[in-house]
Amino acid sequence: MNANCAIDYDYAAGSGGHLLFAPGAEQKWLMQYLPLVKRIVGQLSLQANQVLDREDMEQIGLMGLLEGLRRYGTPDEQFAGFAALRIRGAILDELRRQDWRPRQVRQQAHRIRDGIRSLSRRLGRAPSDAEILAATGLDEQAYQEFLMAESSEAIESLDELLQNGHEGFASVEAGVEERVLKERLLAQALSQLDERERLVLTLYYQHELSLKEIALVLEVSDARVCQLSKQAINKACRYLTERN
Repeated sequence: MNANCAIDYDYAAGSGGHLLFAPGAEQKWLMQYLPLVKRIVGQLSLQANQVLDREDMEQIGLMGLLEGLRRYGTPDEQFAGFAALRIRGAILDELRRQDWRPRQVRQQAHRIRDGIRSLSRRLGRAPSDAEILAATGLDEQAYQEFLMAESSEAIESLDELLQNGHEGFASVEAGVEERVLKERLLAQALSQLDERERLVLTLYYQHELSLKEIALVLEVSDARVCQLSKQAINKACRYLTERN
């Protein structure tokens, strides 16, 4: 295994897991799915690079992949979708642990959200980007960073729901059953969205495009795709939470 795929097997086994494969077989599967880890790291790098560098993210993602491999068993054509949630979950768990959005940043985001809500009530409609910039005093870059952070926070919420399931399914342990459940949950959530919102989440979760790449596909601004993704994710989270 090369340096980019080095992993601490003692640490992994020490988490309470058990080996289903000989180490050589595990290394083979890890190498095969390493491109999946790299794609997901690329997706998450915009929100994570303030606290984690790319190499650290890949290492954490590999740990998530290894955990998924041991839970699932021998990979088949469905494994990639199952593993992607495990990889994303491992990285997002580490981001939450490191509190990637400092308190001051969170407070500023709350102030901006309050300002946008006040402006919307005053106008009686959703404000344009230019109106938001004028009302909040943000420059274009700061506004883009705010939208990206808001979208990232929403993505974390949906990921957590998909990763953990709701309480009624908390006892599901078998890899195949867990994968089927998550696919069903995501499909149900997507069914509640309009076509454009559904496309955003499909491109993000199933085709693993970054938000910037989705903006190019849809031919909209980065700001607009952040707004669409947050809107879609909030609807999906609300649906999944209400079903709990």
